[in-house]
Amino acid sequence: MGDYNRSTKEIAVQDISTEITQAIQKYIELHNLGNILDGVSHCIVSTSEKQKKGLFGGGPGPKLLIQTAILTNRWLILADRVDQNALYIKSMQLRDIIVEDYEKTSFYAMIPDTGMNVTGMFTDSSEKGTIFLPLGKDVAGDKFKEALIKSVQDAKK
Repeated sequence: MGDYNRSTKEIAVQDISTEITQAIQKYIELHNLGNILDGVSHCIVSTSEKQKKGLFGGGPGPKLLIQTAILTNRWLILADRVDQNALYIKSMQLRDIIVEDYEKTSFYAMIPDTGMNVTGMFTDSSEKGTIFLPLGKDVAGDKFKEALIKSVQDAKK
């Protein structure tokens, strides 16, 4: 499974850490997004830990990525912490994105992994982009994947 051990845990939105909640609120205020946290349907924490391989560990890339993902009926909000660095917040309206199960892409044969490719317009970008949303191969990861796909389809109706 790629270079990372991935796991996903479903949490209640009120159980998100104060630090992450405050960072999301600052982001919302900075971009004048209003009540984007209304209608939360799913909230997860995805943990990706670099596997130790060989003499020098796991090679390039972060050792630990913790991503909090909040799904509402209109928005996907992500809070990433890579290793011990600052939080990075991203958001996108569901109607402006395309999601794809990574396991169903041609890249999966070369680099097995689990998660979603998310392509489209991000709030703080003027151009379309693609990000990888890592998910564990577990009940919470599968449930979030299904919910995200359905929510994006529903937002485009």
